[in-house]
Amino acid sequence: MSNSLVLVINSGSSSLKFALIDTVTGEATLSGLGECFGLPEANVSWKINGEKQEVKLEATGNHHQQAVDRIVALLDELGIKQDIVAIGHRVVHGGEKFTQTVKVDDTVLEEIEKLSDLAPLHNPAHVIGMRATMKAFPALSQYAVFDTAFHQSMPAKAYTGAISRKLYNDYGIRRYGFHGTSHYFVSREAAKVMNKPVEKSNFISVHLGNGASVCAVKNGKSVDTSMGFTPLAGLMMGTRCGDLDPSIIEFLLKKGWSQEDVFTELNKNSGLLGVSGLTSDCRGIVEAMENGHEGATLAFEIFCYRVAKYIGSYMVALDELDAIIFTAGIGENSLPVRSKILENLKIFGYREDAEANAAARFGNQGIITQPNTPVAMVIPTNEEWVIAKQSMEMLHS
Repeated sequence: MSNSLVLVINSGSSSLKFALIDTVTGEATLSGLGECFGLPEANVSWKINGEKQEVKLEATGNHHQQAVDRIVALLDELGIKQDIVAIGHRVVHGGEKFTQTVKVDDTVLEEIEKLSDLAPLHNPAHVIGMRATMKAFPALSQYAVFDTAFHQSMPAKAYTGAISRKLYNDYGIRRYGFHGTSHYFVSREAAKVMNKPVEKSNFISVHLGNGASVCAVKNGKSVDTSMGFTPLAGLMMGTRCGDLDPSIIEFLLKKGWSQEDVFTELNKNSGLLGVSGLTSDCRGIVEAMENGHEGATLAFEIFCYRVAKYIGSYMVALDELDAIIFTAGIGENSLPVRSKILENLKIFGYREDAEANAAARFGNQGIITQPNTPVAMVIPTNEEWVIAKQSMEMLHS
């Protein structure tokens, strides 16, 4: 029997991911996904000993609650429900209200709901998931860990937009940043690799997945990040456009596009998918590029160029730089992407070590640049462990 297990919940608008994390080892002893909520095919699936199992949910009713109830039943069946000591929830947006992990109560739930204007797809869904787990685990303490919290250390010059103060004062329009738990985790792990105290370490963390962001970490704290008021800003992503002249929105509206159509285009039909005309998946982009596909080649070039530009610009935010960190699905596994980004950074002295780059994949970390050149490394992220550990720390505080 373990007293270090935390159930981590990531509740989305039509899905619910879960993982049972051992906070001593960081291992996920169980993980799964509820998906297609609101549709007839709603289900919950999980893996045990490498074997996937799945159950359908009832066609009608609260699928979030059904999914949580099924997870509780599963934990009972496995005889481990009683070993769970806390529940940690991922919350996308904490605004300026939440700068660290907090224990969930009715007041916190109300505050998260109030921030729904800043994350209309995510925050209401988080609250639904929290209420469901609070009903299912009434005796357990539950904690909210915010994607935005790590970035609350940014100085005003980094988070303030060049707009009237009225817009900030009235609506809270500013840079918030996301992927905070990922940037937090990999910067701590990278400090260990460099054998330096976190508070004296400086990194540029590059989280590349379907969503992508860069973060400048100075003395262990976030001082700038590429995502903005929403996760649409910054890098080119799988389906999101990243940085864009805002007048394009006005232009399309004048052309008769509806507001909904414009933002669907920018969020779901742009990025790698939009430029390639093929796919939002980086693996498919690389494969098509290697087969001579023009759109895929251009998408790859833009993606790597923009990441390198952000890395170069974020050197301005630091007094010194210990390493560039690549993480998340693309950052951890795509050799061509990492290789091209380092090639784009050759003016700064970066030189890829091809053998080391090839070895740092599929969960393996390592330095991927040549000796006696500026350091770039791969660190696999583990956001669930951050959520679990911070929940455990709050439990014992």
